[in-house]
Amino acid sequence: MKVKKSTNKIKVFMSAKSDIIFKLLFGNELNKDLLIRFLMAVLQLPLNEYTDIQISDPQTKRKYKGDKLAILDVKITTTTGKIINIEIQVHVTPEMRERIVFYNAKILTEQLGSGDDYDSIKKTINIVITGEKFIHEHEHYHDKFTIYSSKTNTEFTDIVEIHTLELPKLPKVSDGTDLWDWLEFINADSEEELVMLAQKSPQMKVPVDKLLEINQDADARALFDGREKQRRDNRALLRKATNEARQEGLAEGLAEGERIGERKGELKGERKKAINTAKYLLGLDLPIEHITGATGLTAKEIENIQSL
Repeated sequence: MKVKKSTNKIKVFMSAKSDIIFKLLFGNELNKDLLIRFLMAVLQLPLNEYTDIQISDPQTKRKYKGDKLAILDVKITTTTGKIINIEIQVHVTPEMRERIVFYNAKILTEQLGSGDDYDSIKKTINIVITGEKFIHEHEHYHDKFTIYSSKTNTEFTDIVEIHTLELPKLPKVSDGTDLWDWLEFINADSEEELVMLAQKSPQMKVPVDKLLEINQDADARALFDGREKQRRDNRALLRKATNEARQEGLAEGLAEGERIGERKGELKGERKKAINTAKYLLGLDLPIEHITGATGLTAKEIENIQSL
């Protein structure tokens, strides 16, 4: 079996871990067969669910002015109307579980019109791929969450399903599943790794060839470079804003400490710094997930500050 090796040397390998490349690969109507094969490796759905899948607009609708916008990586509707959201996150943020639940709620509620009954709501399935460890309670690289009773293990409803796929937990040696092959493919950081995978697992030859083609595509390269520049700029802005806010918060925290001392129950300097940092970063319209990482505050605490 031969794998199409790149005719030109790839300067910077564009991995499928990049959300841009992931969308080009799995969100493309021309690659729908690859998408179906990936879904079949993750989910236990009847085969007829894949006979007429639709790749949808990944942007959920706003219900009212000021409503939060949820943008998914790849959004699919199955033959019977089930909605599947796939997202890839290289970095895990502190409030990521809450955000996933929020996105899922958006997908559920946007299904209902003013005259629709609740029983018309279709099942939503979230597939979350992470480049860092996400679920710290165990070492399984694939987990499935639904709504169950903690006392009797009785399923309350199957209308919500969340699958986590954690790349760092992937065993070095194949466990013999198609899912291992797909995650090894997504996790590959070089052309050499892809070629080796296709040699070990011939069923991965087509996706490997597709990804190598994307790596040689000038338009894809421009999109990838643009996203990487945006990330670098955002990180630089976040570092600058955090440093400035910390300095401002430190000054205020020290002044406050001098005024009220260390009386029990009052804000300490570090707490005051975190709050001032959050206020400053909110003023720059930075995402809450970035602010939680910079301040140590929870997403709920930051939302409370935002509402003041």
